Amino acid sequence: MKTNKITLIIFLLLAFTTGTFAQGFIEGTVYEENNGVRTPLPGVNVYWKIVNEGTVTDANGHYKIPLHERIGCLVFSCISYENDTVHHMVEPAHYDHVFNTAHMLNEVEIKAREKASYINTIKPIAVQEITSEGLRRAACCSLAESFETNASVDVSYSDAVTGAKQIELLGLSGLYTQMMAENMPNFRGLASAFGLNYVPGTWMNGIQISKGTSSVRNGYESISGQINVDYKRPEAGESEKLFLNLYGNTMTMTELNFNTRWNVGKHGSMMVLGHANHNFMSMDDNGDGFMDDPMVTQGNLFMRYNYAKDWFEGMWGAKALSERRFGGMMHHNTAGDSDNMHFLINTTRYEAFSKTGFIFDRDDTSLGLQQQFVYHDLKSVYFGRTDYEANQLSYYANLLFDSYLVNVHHKYSVGASYSYDKYNESLNDSTFRRIEHVPGVFAEYVFNDDHHWSVIAGFRADYNSYYKKMLYTPRLHVRFKTHDEFAIRASAGKGYRSPNVLAENSTMFASARQIVFVDTPKMEEAWNYGINLTKGIDIGWRELTISADFYRTDFVNQIVLDRDADAHQVRIYNLDGKSYSNSAQIEANCEIFRDFDLTLAFRYNDVKMTINDTLMEKPFVNRYKGLVTMSYAPGTWQFDFTTQFNADSRVPNLSGNKTAVEHGQDIRRSPFYVIMNAQITKKLGKCWEIYVGGENLTNYTQKYPIISAENPTSEDFDASMVWGPLSGIRAYLGVRFSVK
Repeated sequence: MKTNKITLIIFLLLAFTTGTFAQGFIEGTVYEENNGVRTPLPGVNVYWKIVNEGTVTDANGHYKIPLHERIGCLVFSCISYENDTVHHMVEPAHYDHVFNTAHMLNEVEIKAREKASYINTIKPIAVQEITSEGLRRAACCSLAESFETNASVDVSYSDAVTGAKQIELLGLSGLYTQMMAENMPNFRGLASAFGLNYVPGTWMNGIQISKGTSSVRNGYESISGQINVDYKRPEAGESEKLFLNLYGNTMTMTELNFNTRWNVGKHGSMMVLGHANHNFMSMDDNGDGFMDDPMVTQGNLFMRYNYAKDWFEGMWGAKALSERRFGGMMHHNTAGDSDNMHFLINTTRYEAFSKTGFIFDRDDTSLGLQQQFVYHDLKSVYFGRTDYEANQLSYYANLLFDSYLVNVHHKYSVGASYSYDKYNESLNDSTFRRIEHVPGVFAEYVFNDDHHWSVIAGFRADYNSYYKKMLYTPRLHVRFKTHDEFAIRASAGKGYRSPNVLAENSTMFASARQIVFVDTPKMEEAWNYGINLTKGIDIGWRELTISADFYRTDFVNQIVLDRDADAHQVRIYNLDGKSYSNSAQIEANCEIFRDFDLTLAFRYNDVKMTINDTLMEKPFVNRYKGLVTMSYAPGTWQFDFTTQFNADSRVPNLSGNKTAVEHGQDIRRSPFYVIMNAQITKKLGKCWEIYVGGENLTNYTQKYPIISAENPTSEDFDASMVWGPLSGIRAYLGVRFSVK
């Protein structure tokens, strides 16, 4: 009896397997025929009617498509030919199709407006693309100001004096977002505080934002997400031959940007990008005796060269930056003695990178090497009481091999990486030195059936020499897409980061608080899980796109900056308890009528961490944010308007600060406020544009953001309690000149 059962099971398996593989294929070649001569036709769409499942003919006009017995109607579609439908294709066969009659099209003018941002429905990872059109809808003087029309990323001041800005994604500080420059990690370490100001807005071709964990190809540092900056490139058609931008605002900030490109031989191209900005006057609109904005002078130069020929591609580039940042009290002009309540930060930064790739004859097979060198030097004096100097030397290398298994539906990547970071820091009389070597290996498998399913499964292992710890990083991304443009994406994974406490939290120096290290900082570690739903709905000739997502981050360890336990201290220690972030967002975009785009978005944050043995809201995180953006571009005019709705947030306990209590600055929650920005752009011929705009049109500012501004030498002085805008209405004017 047992033998009979085994025989029956084997028979059923064989029958199932035979039935599966007996499905068969329709294959053949598609030709065009002119005067009796047949020529193979590549790029022809071959698909089953109704279900729209199909393929495309290769360079030799050949196609192969799995049999679909229930449909039986095979469609051949090609531009400049009328569609042909072949019926009763219900059995495996070899079928050659011939297009005989050309369908001549009348001349058609196609006019389309690039979206400001969109979620790429093809990629397994939910990536929001901010396009060059989106960057032009606001002043975008730097990367820090490029998210004004974006609902996912918040940008705020770190303190009330230095002008340092920080981003926030999923309710978490930008420290947990992996910052990338053309898919290489950047703006780490000493660049954390002011790095967003090191990328001029006119240098960027686009920005990619992904929430949650990212690919293991780029390292282990992505915890809450990844932001990648895509710079302008020197190839013809990628950027302007010559571009100039002159900008000025009512805070006396003036800047000049330019880029130019030219060909070098048949296979090479060169590009130079430049930036300079300067504040001419210090201003104090709120009358607290401190400059509203610091006086900043920056020079920034970027040179790059690209080469491409047959089996080899290469990119090389170098950047140099010098910045002087000066601010503080209005009635002094220089920084020096201990009563002089000013800060002075001098920064010098050099970068060099190379990206080389070898392309093999096998489809989708290549070997690439990325390298990056960074030297960053920072010298600063904060209010005559804190001297902080630091320099950073970093090297990064990433070797990647890409190919596929069996067919291109099953791709894989394997590689090895190495990073080196050397930090020398001095804080008053204390010195700190850290050298970190991190070698690592990784592997990633990608499945894509070209119709519904995409899967990315990756794993990497790294060893951190400073913490003497092995880091194991698993990550998974799954996408399912239906025929009616509905996509579901889910992700899960782990991330780590090495904290640079002093450099990453320089806002601590903008106060009289004593810095107390309760623990020796350990590596930060967290899990992230998320789901994204995207749906495109056709409304006549328009498309309504709706996107909703939810992400949760659970920390295993986190560095806690405790400003609640004592109003005159910042206590730094490792997490002892829970810390998590829940972030939910919904966004809708549609072209309401021709040339008028509307975006509506709402986000809710629930972010808590254990501070002083109590699980409480993380400070300065708005509970929710609403966003409305409108853009109307009739002819040579363009009108852009953005409104941000910012909910309340928790403010650290200041009951121990006598000055804050006496002046009513000891608030436990910040109020709700609204920010409005607008811009008008006018095209003047083919080369010129003029734009004028206003920021913070509601003129809303945080009242008296500096505690004890009238007595800055007291122990109550604190400029780090910032929860809202620091400057009122700001108008600007700019001119663009470009030769395509």
